[in-house]
Order: sequence, then C-alpha cells, then structure tokens
Amino acid sequence: MMFDKKTLITTVAIAAFIVTGCAVSGSTYSEEEIGLRKTNLYSENTTNPDKTSYGKVAAGESKVIARAFENAPPMIPHDVEGMLPITRDNNSCLACHDPMVAEAVKATPTPKSHMASFRPLTTLDANGQIVKEGKVVDNTADIKTALHKRDGVSMERFNCSACHAPQSNNEPLVKNEFAPEFRSANGKSQSNLLDTLNEGVQ
Repeated sequence: MMFDKKTLITTVAIAAFIVTGCAVSGSTYSEEEIGLRKTNLYSENTTNPDKTSYGKVAAGESKVIARAFENAPPMIPHDVEGMLPITRDNNSCLACHDPMVAEAVKATPTPKSHMASFRPLTTLDANGQIVKEGKVVDNTADIKTALHKRDGVSMERFNCSACHAPQSNNEPLVKNEFAPEFRSANGKSQSNLLDTLNEGVQ
C-alpha cells in the first residue's frame, strides 16, 4: 500500500503528538483502571458481576416505567415469577394485558400493532414451493407485505418476553445521557406504531 508524502507526514505528526502528550502528562494507568471492569483481566477468580435485582412488586401494584424512546417495547415493571415461559397454550400476560380486560384491571392494553400480521398470506405446497393465491411464487422478494388484522394477538407477537423484559434495579456503570423526544403527550406510556408505521413511505 502506497502513501503520498502529505499523508505520511500527517500520520507521523499525529503519532508524535500522541507520544509527546503521553510523555508530558506523566500519568500511567493500570489495566484495572482503564475500563469498566476493575478486576484482574487475566483471571476470573475475583470477577463477579453485580447481582441482578429485579423488582418483586406484584402485577397491578407496580409503577409503569416510561418508554426509552417512542414506540419502544416497555419494560415489565412487576414480578414475573410463575408467568414464564410463555407457550403456545399458556400466555399469562394476556390475562391482564388483553385489550378486552386491561382497562378493568388497570393494565396497559396490548397495542393495535400486536393485533396485526405483517407477513404475506402465503402457503407451502406438497413440494415445498411457496404459493400465493393459488399460484407458485418464484421470487418472494416481489411479495409486498401487507397489513392483516387479527381478532386477537397475532402469533408473531405472542412471545411477549422476546421484546419485553423486567427491569433490574442495578445502578448503571455508565450514565445514560440519552434524552428521548416523544411527538405525542402519551408517547411515554402508549404505542402509536400501527398509525405511524408507513410514515415517509406512502
């Protein structure tokens, strides 16, 4: 790889500046001081992560955690002991968060985006070929995904714990200075994903 004269001079100058800066400061740091980990980098004997500390507040008694950003999957603010795993035949979350009962039990209702499928309506024939409207489809990239409303929660959204998780009470190692902006007053607690999904596309 060839460098022109100007690039070479610039590179040498930057390297000299870094070396000189380090020499002038006179400060040295141990490996344990450099990163977030404050233990020996070559041994796991004394390295233990902070113990995870999930809240034990029962469902219905917890305080809603504000979303990290607009339409972010909200954190689970209550204890989930005995509610997991979610299976095809058993989803404890929907006992409270199904829109039909959520208001009565003062739970956050499952949003409209969970009551819809965004997959194309296709099937597989006996030969494993993709069929759409009775015809074999060679190039599935040509199939435009459309919105198909469901009577209940779509199976694509059925596994709640794929996106939603309890919040640990541990102190963060690095301060989070991200400041979200919500375009609606209720954006911290409600989803409008289905209404804004095609924004800028249509």
